[in-house]
Amino acid sequence: MIASDFLLFSMRSLKAHRFRTLLTVTGIAVGIAAVITLTSIGEGLHRFVISEFTQFGTNIIGVSPGKTETRGGPPVGIFGSNRPLTLDDAKALQKIPYVEAINPGFSGNAEIKANGKSRRVLVNGAGPQFPEAFHMKVASGRFLPPDEYEHARAFVVLGSKAKEELYGNANPLGTRIRVGGDRYTVIGVMASKGQILGFDMDDTAFIPASRALSLFNRDSLMEIDVIYDPEIPVEKVAEEIRKVLLARHGREDFTITPQEKMLDVLGSVLDVLTFAVGAIGGISLVVGGVGILTIMTISVTERTAEIGLLRAVGAKRSQILALFLAEAVLLSMTGGMLGLAAGFLMLEGLALLFPSLPVHTPWFYAVLAELVATGIGLVAGVMPARNASRLDPVEALRTE
Repeated sequence: MIASDFLLFSMRSLKAHRFRTLLTVTGIAVGIAAVITLTSIGEGLHRFVISEFTQFGTNIIGVSPGKTETRGGPPVGIFGSNRPLTLDDAKALQKIPYVEAINPGFSGNAEIKANGKSRRVLVNGAGPQFPEAFHMKVASGRFLPPDEYEHARAFVVLGSKAKEELYGNANPLGTRIRVGGDRYTVIGVMASKGQILGFDMDDTAFIPASRALSLFNRDSLMEIDVIYDPEIPVEKVAEEIRKVLLARHGREDFTITPQEKMLDVLGSVLDVLTFAVGAIGGISLVVGGVGILTIMTISVTERTAEIGLLRAVGAKRSQILALFLAEAVLLSMTGGMLGLAAGFLMLEGLALLFPSLPVHTPWFYAVLAELVATGIGLVAGVMPARNASRLDPVEALRTE
């Protein structure tokens, strides 16, 4: 029996039981569509989160106050207290080799007033190298000047949305504005950046870090961001930071977090998430496989006389086995192709209904789902096909 006869015979057998074939194909298609949809959402979320973190660059090391680990024994130092992370620490870190920029950071919500209007915004205490550190641009004017931290002048740089809300189309440069009750001079407006991890970077105001500490009555920075030469290993820079701060604090009461390492961990977690949601969709494929097993078993029982006739006219056992396996594989492949089409249609629908939903189809999972579907059809069809090939031709013909 030639290959075309195999295919024609299998298709006619499936066509003879349209409703049963339709149900089986639908089961496989639903599984494939579920895998495509869920993994696409998972991969889209993965890319979205990573892009949010990496838009500032990956050669950043964050230093925050306090040690994020638990140890036994009595507290170290006077009453076990942590030293604050100060502007002097930022100055010391600036002198480390390979460091390109330093940004001492502190932020909080405060009311700003100007032009007869008031608005509550995120006030960022920053250093003069903030734009270079975080790849942000000034649309007009300039950013905070490189004053000594302790003698920073009362200058403020507005985010694009804050400027629009307070000044409209007017030029704010040189005007006076109140930030939390203190008077500042507007010297710049930032280019639009949009939202980053839920924070609207356009609805904000930037003032010197020392003045932010004073405004919010704090003595410790939230974080010092160190931007280093990307050609230098992150471990080497982190160790230099540790040495400098240990010499200043006397003990390790700070936490060093390289963004590169954080992204590696985050990427691993998101990869597991994508695989997990794909596996959930894959359960439907197993259900479809059970459907193929059931239908092929029933088909063998119903077509016993047909199998006997084929054997009587000279069909070999291997050919009978191949015929039934071909039917099972044809069912799973057809369901797989329909599932792929349905999955992509669902993604198009999601994109129309929820434009902000991050969706990206990982082709690896799409191809894998199709291969798994074909494999499931092959495995599910083995037992019924073997039973069919082992039927005695004489006994099979007697069932007619």
